[in-house]
Amino acid sequence: MMMETIKVQAVIGTNSWGGKAYGKAVRGSYVADSVIKEAMREAADQGLFVYDLARDYGLGKAQKMFGDFAAELGGEPFIISAKYTPFTHYKKNCVRKSLEKDLADFQRSYVDIYWLHLPTDIEQHLAEIIELYHEGKIRHIGISNFDLAECKLSKRLLDQAGIPLYGVQNHYSLISREWEQNGLLDWCRENGISFWAWAVLEEGMLTDPRVRTKFSLMKFFMNRQKRKMHELYRVMIAVAKRRGITVPQVAEAYCVNKGIVPICGCRKPKQVAELAEAVRVKLTAEEMRRLEEAAAMSGAKVLGHDLFRFAVLKKRS
Repeated sequence: MMMETIKVQAVIGTNSWGGKAYGKAVRGSYVADSVIKEAMREAADQGLFVYDLARDYGLGKAQKMFGDFAAELGGEPFIISAKYTPFTHYKKNCVRKSLEKDLADFQRSYVDIYWLHLPTDIEQHLAEIIELYHEGKIRHIGISNFDLAECKLSKRLLDQAGIPLYGVQNHYSLISREWEQNGLLDWCRENGISFWAWAVLEEGMLTDPRVRTKFSLMKFFMNRQKRKMHELYRVMIAVAKRRGITVPQVAEAYCVNKGIVPICGCRKPKQVAELAEAVRVKLTAEEMRRLEEAAAMSGAKVLGHDLFRFAVLKKRS
Protein backbone atom coordinates (compact mmCIF):
# COMPACT_ATOMS: atom_id res chain seq x y z
CA MET A 1 0.00 0.00 0.00
CA MET A 2 1.86 3.06 -1.25
CA MET A 3 0.45 6.50 -0.43
CA GLU A 4 0.93 9.65 -2.43
CA THR A 5 3.62 11.76 -0.77
CA ILE A 6 2.32 14.68 1.28
CA LYS A 7 3.97 17.89 0.13
CA VAL A 8 4.30 20.36 2.99
CA GLN A 9 5.59 23.92 3.11
CA ALA A 10 4.90 24.70 6.76
CA VAL A 11 3.26 23.01 9.75
CA ILE A 12 1.07 24.35 12.56
CA GLY A 13 2.59 23.26 15.88
CA THR A 14 0.29 22.59 18.85
CA ASN A 15 2.76 22.28 21.73
CA SER A 16 1.69 25.75 22.89
CA TRP A 17 -2.01 24.80 23.05
CA GLY A 18 -3.46 23.95 26.45
CA GLY A 19 -5.27 25.20 29.52
CA LYS A 20 -4.94 28.52 31.34
CA ALA A 21 -2.35 27.44 33.93
CA TYR A 22 -0.10 25.89 31.25
CA GLY A 23 -0.41 28.85 28.90
CA LYS A 24 0.35 31.50 31.51
CA ALA A 25 3.16 29.72 33.33
CA VAL A 26 5.04 28.21 30.40
CA ARG A 27 4.08 30.43 27.45
CA GLY A 28 3.46 33.73 29.21
CA SER A 29 -0.15 34.06 28.12
CA TYR A 30 -3.34 32.07 27.74
CA VAL A 31 -5.20 32.05 24.44
CA ALA A 32 -8.91 31.24 24.53
CA ASP A 33 -10.24 28.25 22.61
CA SER A 34 -12.28 30.54 20.39
CA VAL A 35 -9.09 32.29 19.22
CA ILE A 36 -7.38 28.99 18.41
CA LYS A 37 -10.43 27.95 16.37
CA GLU A 38 -10.18 31.22 14.46
CA ALA A 39 -6.50 30.48 13.86
CA MET A 40 -7.49 27.12 12.38
CA ARG A 41 -9.97 28.85 10.08
CA GLU A 42 -7.25 31.30 9.02
CA ALA A 43 -4.85 28.41 8.37
CA ALA A 44 -7.39 26.74 6.09
CA ASP A 45 -7.89 30.01 4.22
CA GLN A 46 -4.11 30.27 3.81
CA GLY A 47 -3.80 26.69 2.56
CA LEU A 48 -2.07 25.42 5.72
CA PHE A 49 -3.71 22.15 6.72
CA VAL A 50 -0.95 20.19 8.49
CA TYR A 51 -0.99 20.02 12.31
CA ASP A 52 1.77 18.47 14.41
CA LEU A 53 0.57 16.80 17.60
CA ALA A 54 1.71 14.50 20.40
CA ARG A 55 0.03 13.04 23.48
CA ASP A 56 1.97 15.23 25.93
CA TYR A 57 1.48 18.55 24.13
CA GLY A 58 -0.36 21.13 26.21
CA LEU A 59 -0.03 18.78 29.20
CA GLY A 60 -2.15 16.26 27.34
CA LYS A 61 -4.86 18.65 26.14
CA ALA A 62 -3.71 19.61 22.64
CA GLN A 63 -4.88 16.48 20.84
CA LYS A 64 -8.42 16.57 22.24
CA MET A 65 -8.60 20.29 21.44
CA PHE A 66 -7.60 19.63 17.86
CA GLY A 67 -10.09 16.78 17.47
CA ASP A 68 -12.97 18.86 18.84
CA PHE A 69 -12.09 21.97 16.85
CA ALA A 70 -11.56 20.04 13.62
CA ALA A 71 -14.98 18.42 14.06
CA GLU A 72 -16.57 21.85 14.51
CA LEU A 73 -14.80 23.05 11.37
CA GLY A 74 -15.95 19.98 9.45
CA GLY A 75 -15.14 19.80 5.77
CA GLU A 76 -11.58 21.10 5.96
CA PRO A 77 -8.93 18.63 4.71
CA PHE A 78 -6.81 18.66 7.87
CA ILE A 79 -3.62 16.59 7.76
CA ILE A 80 -2.58 15.03 11.07
CA SER A 81 1.04 14.51 12.08
CA ALA A 82 1.12 12.48 15.30
CA LYS A 83 3.77 10.69 17.36
CA TYR A 84 4.53 7.71 19.53
CA THR A 85 6.95 8.63 22.32
CA PRO A 86 8.71 5.59 23.84
CA PHE A 87 9.20 6.63 27.46
CA THR A 88 9.85 2.98 28.33
CA HIS A 89 11.34 -0.01 26.53
CA TYR A 90 9.18 -1.71 23.93
CA LYS A 91 6.22 -3.75 25.10
CA LYS A 92 3.95 -5.65 22.73
CA ASN A 93 1.07 -3.49 21.44
CA CYS A 94 2.40 -0.32 23.14
CA VAL A 95 2.29 1.63 19.89
CA ARG A 96 -1.11 0.23 18.94
CA LYS A 97 -2.67 1.23 22.26
CA SER A 98 -1.23 4.73 22.04
CA LEU A 99 -2.38 5.20 18.45
CA GLU A 100 -5.89 4.03 19.31
CA LYS A 101 -6.06 6.75 21.98
CA ASP A 102 -4.78 9.26 19.44
CA LEU A 103 -7.43 8.29 16.91
CA ALA A 104 -10.13 8.68 19.56
CA ASP A 105 -8.80 12.16 20.34
CA PHE A 106 -8.68 13.10 16.66
CA GLN A 107 -12.06 11.51 15.88
CA ARG A 108 -10.40 9.87 12.89
CA SER A 109 -9.72 6.33 11.67
CA TYR A 110 -6.12 7.05 10.59
CA VAL A 111 -3.27 9.55 10.90
CA ASP A 112 -1.55 10.96 7.85
CA ILE A 113 1.99 10.91 9.27
CA TYR A 114 3.14 8.98 12.34
CA TRP A 115 6.56 9.58 13.88
CA LEU A 116 8.61 7.42 16.22
CA HIS A 117 9.46 10.27 18.58
CA LEU A 118 12.68 8.89 20.14
CA PRO A 119 15.18 6.24 18.95
CA THR A 120 14.53 3.74 21.75
CA ASP A 121 14.21 0.08 20.65
CA ILE A 122 13.99 1.22 17.03
CA GLU A 123 13.56 -2.24 15.48
CA GLN A 124 10.69 -3.31 17.73
CA HIS A 125 8.80 -0.01 17.67
CA LEU A 126 9.10 0.36 13.91
CA ALA A 127 7.93 -3.23 13.39
CA GLU A 128 4.67 -2.40 15.18
CA ILE A 129 4.32 0.89 13.31
CA ILE A 130 4.74 -1.05 10.05
CA GLU A 131 1.88 -3.37 11.10
CA LEU A 132 -0.37 -0.36 11.68
CA TYR A 133 0.70 1.08 8.34
CA HIS A 134 -0.41 -2.09 6.56
CA GLU A 135 -3.73 -1.91 8.43
CA GLY A 136 -4.32 1.58 6.98
CA LYS A 137 -4.19 3.36 10.33
CA ILE A 138 -0.99 5.17 9.35
CA ARG A 139 -0.44 6.69 5.89
CA HIS A 140 3.22 7.74 6.18
CA ILE A 141 6.02 6.92 8.64
CA GLY A 142 8.60 9.33 10.04
CA ILE A 143 11.20 9.48 12.81
CA SER A 144 11.97 12.28 15.23
CA ASN A 145 15.04 13.24 17.28
CA PHE A 146 17.17 10.59 15.54
CA ASP A 147 20.84 11.03 14.63
CA LEU A 148 22.24 10.12 11.22
CA ALA A 149 23.14 6.52 12.07
CA GLU A 150 19.69 5.95 13.59
CA CYS A 151 18.05 7.47 10.50
CA LYS A 152 19.99 5.13 8.23
CA LEU A 153 18.97 2.12 10.32
CA SER A 154 15.32 3.19 10.23
CA LYS A 155 15.37 3.68 6.47
CA ARG A 156 16.92 0.24 6.01
CA LEU A 157 14.19 -1.39 8.12
CA LEU A 158 11.45 0.42 6.21
CA ASP A 159 13.08 -0.35 2.85
CA GLN A 160 12.98 -4.05 3.75
CA ALA A 161 9.24 -3.69 4.34
CA GLY A 162 8.79 -1.85 1.04
CA ILE A 163 7.79 1.38 2.80
CA PRO A 164 9.46 4.76 2.18
CA LEU A 165 10.75 6.81 5.11
CA TYR A 166 8.63 9.94 4.82
CA GLY A 167 10.58 12.33 6.99
CA VAL A 168 12.89 13.25 9.83
CA GLN A 169 11.64 15.72 12.43
CA ASN A 170 14.44 17.26 14.49
CA HIS A 171 15.34 20.53 16.14
CA TYR A 172 16.76 23.08 13.69
CA SER A 173 16.93 26.85 13.63
CA LEU A 174 19.14 29.70 12.54
CA ILE A 175 21.21 29.21 15.71
CA SER A 176 21.03 25.41 15.85
CA ARG A 177 22.31 24.00 12.56
CA GLU A 178 24.17 20.88 13.72
CA TRP A 179 22.03 18.53 11.61
CA GLU A 180 23.11 20.47 8.55
CA GLN A 181 26.77 20.42 9.58
CA ASN A 182 26.97 16.71 10.44
CA GLY A 183 25.51 15.49 7.16
CA LEU A 184 22.00 14.45 8.20
CA LEU A 185 20.29 17.19 6.20
CA ASP A 186 22.27 16.33 3.05
CA TRP A 187 21.40 12.65 3.54
CA CYS A 188 17.70 13.53 3.70
CA ARG A 189 17.94 15.54 0.48
CA GLU A 190 19.86 12.78 -1.30
CA ASN A 191 17.19 10.23 -0.35
CA GLY A 192 14.12 12.37 -0.99
CA ILE A 193 13.25 12.46 2.72
CA SER A 194 11.47 15.51 4.10
CA PHE A 195 13.16 17.33 6.99
CA TRP A 196 10.81 19.04 9.46
CA ALA A 197 12.22 21.47 12.01
CA TRP A 198 10.75 22.07 15.44
CA ALA A 199 11.51 25.16 17.57
CA VAL A 200 12.58 27.27 14.58
CA LEU A 201 11.91 30.37 16.71
CA GLU A 202 13.77 28.87 19.69
CA GLU A 203 10.74 29.29 21.94
CA GLY A 204 10.68 33.03 21.29
CA MET A 205 14.41 33.75 21.17
CA LEU A 206 14.33 34.44 17.44
CA THR A 207 11.61 37.07 17.68
CA ASP A 208 11.91 40.84 17.83
CA PRO A 209 13.86 41.86 20.96
CA ARG A 210 12.24 45.31 20.83
CA VAL A 211 8.79 43.83 21.49
CA ARG A 212 8.01 43.43 25.18
CA THR A 213 6.29 40.19 26.15
CA LYS A 214 4.87 38.81 29.38
CA PHE A 215 7.00 36.76 31.75
CA SER A 216 7.13 33.01 31.20
CA LEU A 217 9.40 30.19 32.35
CA MET A 218 10.72 29.84 28.79
CA LYS A 219 11.71 33.50 28.57
CA PHE A 220 13.31 33.44 32.03
CA PHE A 221 15.67 30.62 31.07
CA MET A 222 16.61 32.24 27.76
CA ASN A 223 17.38 35.82 28.79
CA ARG A 224 21.06 35.05 29.33
CA GLN A 225 21.43 33.84 25.75
CA LYS A 226 19.69 36.89 24.32
CA ARG A 227 22.53 39.12 25.50
CA LYS A 228 24.84 37.27 23.08
CA MET A 229 22.63 37.90 20.07
CA HIS A 230 22.89 41.66 19.56
CA GLU A 231 24.52 41.40 16.11
CA LEU A 232 22.15 38.65 14.95
CA TYR A 233 19.16 40.72 16.01
CA ARG A 234 20.59 43.69 14.10
CA VAL A 235 20.88 41.63 10.91
CA MET A 236 17.44 40.07 11.33
CA ILE A 237 15.84 43.47 11.89
CA ALA A 238 17.58 44.84 8.79
CA VAL A 239 16.37 41.91 6.64
CA ALA A 240 12.86 42.25 8.06
CA LYS A 241 12.77 45.97 7.28
CA ARG A 242 14.04 45.44 3.74
CA ARG A 243 11.48 42.73 3.09
CA GLY A 244 8.56 44.38 4.86
CA ILE A 245 8.14 41.42 7.23
CA THR A 246 8.61 40.73 10.93
CA VAL A 247 11.69 39.38 12.70
CA PRO A 248 10.10 35.97 13.42
CA GLN A 249 9.21 35.71 9.74
CA VAL A 250 12.90 36.10 8.89
CA ALA A 251 13.69 33.03 11.03
CA GLU A 252 10.83 31.08 9.43
CA ALA A 253 11.77 32.13 5.90
CA TYR A 254 15.39 31.17 6.57
CA CYS A 255 14.35 27.55 7.19
CA VAL A 256 12.11 27.44 4.13
CA ASN A 257 14.93 28.78 1.98
CA LYS A 258 17.11 25.92 3.25
CA GLY A 259 14.53 23.43 2.00
CA ILE A 260 13.35 22.70 5.54
CA VAL A 261 9.72 22.49 6.67
CA PRO A 262 9.21 24.76 9.72
CA ILE A 263 6.86 23.70 12.51
CA CYS A 264 5.62 26.87 14.19
CA GLY A 265 3.40 27.08 17.23
CA CYS A 266 0.37 29.12 16.17
CA ARG A 267 -2.43 30.03 18.54
CA LYS A 268 -3.65 33.23 16.88
CA PRO A 269 -4.86 34.06 13.36
CA LYS A 270 -2.12 36.68 12.96
CA GLN A 271 0.60 34.10 13.65
CA VAL A 272 -0.88 31.80 11.03
CA ALA A 273 -1.07 34.58 8.43
CA GLU A 274 2.55 35.54 9.12
CA LEU A 275 3.71 31.93 8.75
CA ALA A 276 1.91 31.64 5.42
CA GLU A 277 3.58 34.85 4.24
CA ALA A 278 7.03 33.75 5.46
CA VAL A 279 6.81 30.58 3.37
CA ARG A 280 6.66 32.72 0.23
CA VAL A 281 9.67 34.94 1.05
CA LYS A 282 12.73 34.29 -1.14
CA LEU A 283 15.87 35.43 0.65
CA THR A 284 18.99 36.24 -1.36
CA ALA A 285 22.22 34.30 -1.00
CA GLU A 286 23.77 37.40 0.60
CA GLU A 287 20.97 37.67 3.16
CA MET A 288 21.34 33.99 4.02
CA ARG A 289 25.11 34.38 4.39
CA ARG A 290 24.84 37.41 6.66
CA LEU A 291 22.25 35.69 8.87
CA GLU A 292 24.41 32.59 9.22
CA GLU A 293 27.56 34.57 9.98
CA ALA A 294 25.83 36.64 12.66
CA ALA A 295 24.28 33.50 14.18
CA ALA A 296 27.65 31.73 14.32
CA MET A 297 29.30 34.80 15.81
CA SER A 298 26.75 34.95 18.64
CA GLY A 299 27.61 31.50 19.97
CA ALA A 300 24.10 31.39 21.42
CA LYS A 301 22.62 28.00 22.25
CA VAL A 302 19.12 27.56 23.52
CA LEU A 303 17.52 24.14 23.23
CA GLY A 304 20.33 22.23 21.50
CA HIS A 305 19.95 19.88 18.55
CA ASP A 306 20.13 16.80 20.79
CA LEU A 307 17.97 18.12 23.63
CA PHE A 308 16.15 14.84 24.19
CA ARG A 309 19.06 12.40 24.07
CA PHE A 310 18.79 11.97 27.83
CA ALA A 311 15.39 10.34 27.30
CA VAL A 312 16.69 7.70 24.87
CA LEU A 313 16.93 4.41 26.75
CA LYS A 314 20.00 2.23 26.29
CA LYS A 315 19.58 -1.11 24.57
CA ARG A 316 18.76 -3.94 26.91
CA SER A 317 21.59 -6.46 27.23
